[in-house]
Amino acid sequence: MRLTTKKTSDMAEGDLTPMIDMTFQLIAFFMVLINFTQSEQNEKIQLPESTLAKPPDKPMDYPVTLHLTKEGTVIIGGQEVFMEGLKPYLQKEAYVLESQNRPLTEATIIIRAHRDAQTGKVQELIKVCQENRFETFALRAKEDVGN
Repeated sequence: MRLTTKKTSDMAEGDLTPMIDMTFQLIAFFMVLINFTQSEQNEKIQLPESTLAKPPDKPMDYPVTLHLTKEGTVIIGGQEVFMEGLKPYLQKEAYVLESQNRPLTEATIIIRAHRDAQTGKVQELIKVCQENRFETFALRAKEDVGN
């Protein structure tokens, strides 16, 4: 003989599906946010320190980040290229702006040069960018608070 017992519960159970959905959306949002903030950094580049360094006044319209290594190569978009091979990458950036009907003056070339990079290489990098019609530059340095 089988005994069947009915368990009845007067407790109301909440539906956790919306809370789980919101949690996954927040995780995805912060993952995207973190990726954007790290796109301007590269572990091979150690910035020079400067007491004159200050954060930018406002966000840039169209930033293009170039990392200059101490060996004199340039990292753009995760690709390490020699200075001579930089032209196609800059042309691609110019094409993207022009396809959006935006002038090249909206682009700001952010140069993150290694502290041991030769000054002449920084000047050469600026010259290559100017030859490709870019006019606005920002040099990055680590802020020295002067202890």
